[in-house]
Amino acid sequence: MADADRATGSQRHDLIEAQTMPIRFTIDHASRFVHAVADGVVTLRDMEDYLDQVVVQGALPYRKLWDCRNVLYQYDDGDMMAIGARISAYGSLGSRGPIAIVAITPEAIDASLRYANLGGARRPTKVFQSEAEARSWLRSQPEEPPQ
Repeated sequence: MADADRATGSQRHDLIEAQTMPIRFTIDHASRFVHAVADGVVTLRDMEDYLDQVVVQGALPYRKLWDCRNVLYQYDDGDMMAIGARISAYGSLGSRGPIAIVAITPEAIDASLRYANLGGARRPTKVFQSEAEARSWLRSQPEEPPQ
């Protein structure tokens, strides 16, 4: 797929892999699953780029695994409000699938819990300290219907 097609989402393939430094993610359309790994410093812009790709690729209703074990979030309260507004707006696009967040540092756990409460999100979200627990929980969540 051409880079322009990937960026605009004008073509859809079963497996999309992307890296918006420092976030690497895979969108598996066949399994209706998004796996993202954040590594290093993550800013508001990094989060916006990731979220934009999830929406453009039609993966909003998919189950998501967000691994932030090695992240250092760089944001302020204004940034969190901006993410909250974006997530709230996504609610008008249809259902949003469950999110399992893997976090181990107190800062990442705190940020994850704040994220879980943003934008009036009506989707299951839970924070775990291991990927195995997170994956097990995601498998137990009902699948959102295709949009």
